[in-house]
Amino acid sequence: MVEQVRSYLEQHQDQAVSELIEFLKIPSVSADSTLKSETRRGAEFVLKQLEAAGIESRLVETAGHPIVYGSWKKAAGKPTVLVYGHYDVQPPDPLDQWTTPPFEPDIRDGHIYARGATDDKGQMYTHIKSVEAWMKTHGELPVNVVFVIEGEEEVGSDNLDRFLAENKDLVASDIAVISDTSQYGPGLPAITYGLRGILACEVIVRGPRQDLHSGVFGGAVTNPGNGLAKMIAALHDDQGRVQIPGFYDGVLELTQEEREQFAALPFDEATFMSNLGVNAVAGEAGFTTLERRWARPTCDVNGMISGYTGEGPKTIVPAQARVKITCRLVPDQDPKVLTKALEQFLRDQLPLGLTMEFIDFHGCRGLVFDFNSPYMTAARTAIEQAFGTAPVMIREGGSIPVVETFKSLVGVETLLLGWGQNTDNLHSPNERFSLESFRQGTLASALLWQELSEIQT
Repeated sequence: MVEQVRSYLEQHQDQAVSELIEFLKIPSVSADSTLKSETRRGAEFVLKQLEAAGIESRLVETAGHPIVYGSWKKAAGKPTVLVYGHYDVQPPDPLDQWTTPPFEPDIRDGHIYARGATDDKGQMYTHIKSVEAWMKTHGELPVNVVFVIEGEEEVGSDNLDRFLAENKDLVASDIAVISDTSQYGPGLPAITYGLRGILACEVIVRGPRQDLHSGVFGGAVTNPGNGLAKMIAALHDDQGRVQIPGFYDGVLELTQEEREQFAALPFDEATFMSNLGVNAVAGEAGFTTLERRWARPTCDVNGMISGYTGEGPKTIVPAQARVKITCRLVPDQDPKVLTKALEQFLRDQLPLGLTMEFIDFHGCRGLVFDFNSPYMTAARTAIEQAFGTAPVMIREGGSIPVVETFKSLVGVETLLLGWGQNTDNLHSPNERFSLESFRQGTLASALLWQELSEIQT
């Protein structure tokens, strides 16, 4: 059975790439209201491809961009797999740093370059094509599948959460599959068994009602820029430890087995620094770079602004200063509790003469899954057969909030199977996806359905 699927995928690889090119031409930027119709066109493309693959599908309207829902549930007694992905993409700015336009896909050096190539159109599309291969060669699937492809992942997935909460019967499943992570490195596939969570906020401190002349008023009132800088500096000690009270309460420590697995991975710190253009690594003392990136909590300034930022000098005391902050969280930190703790900590640091506004954006918990579960074993087998190399087990420092939502609302764990690379310029100019990884990922997906079908539910 599997050989027929393999053959189909090989014979139709060029067609799949052509379809992906058409998908990538659609500027489905969910954050840009002027592109609302284009984002909808992205949903309609996914709908059309699912229907062509033999999956009964429909658009689910939301208060924002539509969700594409599809299902095939005729494999009696077999597991049901929930496949998640997103058709929306990040804004392409800055445009002048793209070698070729972001929505004019270009193939060079064995990669396809375009916004969304890896995150997440290219990776998500592998699962549609793998299902198509089974349906075209056998007329059925070895497992039951449910597709939930949304258009708001890049802006918070608020409407997805509502859809899942209101349609638990439609999405009931035994395991979820998401390809929105990465391989460990070139030629070394990976299964991600853990994700960090997140909390995100913005802080605005205000002083005088308007910008003041620094010669006339400097030294007589508190400068919001100076004050905010002092508040931010208090967030960490000299050892890189976050100083928010209770920040490390409940942190799930790495096991010795995990630390040994991380240490065994091929990781060269000098190359890591060179690739990033930095001359030193930094962070919490007592942990390796991989441990800090994947399994330790952090607190980072994402952006800050105060006063005049144009060309040349302007001698003022600014009326306000603002900063955007995120904390990456690990199990079992509570984002709601820590958001309140962060706000209180900053209020405690607030200099006299300033007021503070705190804006809570969003948060989600970190997760760790059992990497010895039968679902993980099935994924290992499928990936090794498709890539010719056994996958390594890794954690990911980023957050995929829907994974926590699947766990809390749907009661299902997730297989995080990334086909791309961390060097694929996700969220950056010249985003790309290896055509060979696209081929291997599609094959791994097709083989996964067969492996999962052998699990007793």
